[in-house]
Amino acid sequence: MQVEFDANRPVPGPPPAAQPVSDEAIADAVAGLDGLDRLPVADHVDRFDTVHIALTAALASIDKV
Repeated sequence: MQVEFDANRPVPGPPPAAQPVSDEAIADAVAGLDGLDRLPVADHVDRFDTVHIALTAALASIDKV
């Protein structure tokens, strides 16, 4: 299969500059794991999910994804 070149098709530019994620936002998210060793294992999933959501949001804010 051969792809044809379309001179009228716009060429995408570079991505926008990444916004740094603050160390405080990451530290706050990771702090959600503090005391995990004192919780029953059954409660770990909720704690991990909360931290995962916070870190995902921080990473997504970098590229406005």
